[in-house]
Order: sequence, then structure tokens, then C-alpha cells
Amino acid sequence: QVQLQESGPGLVKPSQTLSLTCSVSGGSITTNVYYWSWIRQPPGKGLECIGHIAYSGSTYYSPSLKSRTSISRDTSKNQFTLQLSSVTPEDTAVYYCARGSSEAGRLDYWGQGAQVTVSS
Repeated sequence: QVQLQESGPGLVKPSQTLSLTCSVSGGSITTNVYYWSWIRQPPGKGLECIGHIAYSGSTYYSPSLKSRTSISRDTSKNQFTLQLSSVTPEDTAVYYCARGSSEAGRLDYWGQGAQVTVSS
């Protein structure tokens, strides 16, 4: 059973960089066909894709966030990390990490989510 767990600060000041780590168990982040995603849900709004890192290490970023986003990984720890720079209160959201399957064409395993608030 694949499990994902987000971790990181719950409060970030405006203009700083938000950093979250997703720890994966029950499967390797380098296994072929899978990609590892970050998604967020602002209060009162729908889910928004931030980007992902594939099993190969290649990355994809949402065009609306691309200039501020970096997704990296530590294969020795089986973790992947989101960094979102120059945050504003509009970046306040529940942030989720999830596994995507190119075979299934969907996100099949999700973390429980981490609330991040941007406020001074």
C-alpha cells in the first residue's frame, strides 16, 4: 500500500519561500510509469495542479505558477519537495502530494494534505 505524507511549516510570511516535503512509503519514486504531484486547494476554491516530477526526474509546472515553482526529489530518502517562492496570502491553501499513473491516467494515491497559511 502506497502512503504519502506531507510535512513542512504551516505558516509562511509574505515574500518568503514555501517549502513542503512529501515522504513516500510502500513504493519507490523512481518506479517506471509513475509521477509525483503537488496539488493545492485554496479556501472555498477547487483543486489546482501545481506540477509534478516524473520517475525519470523530469518536471512539469503549471504555467500560472511556473515562474515561482520548483519540484525536486531525494531518491535516497524516497521524498520529493515543493518550493514556491515569493508567496502572497493568495497562496494560502491545503497542499496535497499525490502519485499519478500514466497507465491509469489519474492520481491514485494522495497524502492527507497540509494547511499552509501565508500571513505576516
